[in-house]
Amino acid sequence: MREDQSSSEPDHVARIQQEWERERPDVDVRPQGVIGRLHRVGMHLTESIVEVYARHGLGEGEFDVLAALRRAGDPFERVPGELAAHTMVTTGAVTKRVDRLERAGLVARRVSERDGRSRVVGLTEEGRHLIDEVFTEHMENERELLDGLTRDQVEQLESLLTAWLARFEG
Repeated sequence: MREDQSSSEPDHVARIQQEWERERPDVDVRPQGVIGRLHRVGMHLTESIVEVYARHGLGEGEFDVLAALRRAGDPFERVPGELAAHTMVTTGAVTKRVDRLERAGLVARRVSERDGRSRVVGLTEEGRHLIDEVFTEHMENERELLDGLTRDQVEQLESLLTAWLARFEG
């Protein structure tokens, strides 16, 4: 097993691997070194990211909807099906999120001018100001989360993760 750590003590995942190697020497536990660490990093990242949203009274889902609307460009509107595609959740989940955001005055629904049967969801001025503020803080937070890595390491990690993610989503 390889340990590339600055301290001499094994990390949480390395300790688990050592125990498995002792108990099940017939099983190759090397994949756990990547998957286990990636899972733990993901938990830490999620915790830090949702803290930013919570400071502004938003959950992860609400942030996703506001961000999808903001990325749409002026007039910052999308139909629910587009919101589902741009947030990777079902239209039912989008409806619940939009309901909460509408009650908070951050989005508004209106009848579509193209098809009177469908609705369009758009950011209100308050919603646009909020998502701009939260997004700025979110990017600052993500930058801080990467501070322990060099620029080359970040680029290498992004390249590796892009290639790996393509196996699942390609």
